[in-house]
Amino acid sequence: MVRDRKRDPDYSAAKARAKRGERLILDHKVERKDGGADLDPANTEWLTNSEHQAKTARARAARARGETLGK
Repeated sequence: MVRDRKRDPDYSAAKARAKRGERLILDHKVERKDGGADLDPANTEWLTNSEHQAKTARARAARARGETLGK
């Protein structure tokens, strides 16, 4: 499932935040490992690659502490 980028204001906002040439990633707000819905558009958001890497690191650290981000 990929949301229609051209009509998605979240995509436009992420594109504006991105550094030149930085790719955008359609990310799960609540990771699937943490029980997030796989195909629910409400559980997705566009992030720049650097934002995605930082969010993933926070989620891994939270999981290591026995916590879950986003729920």
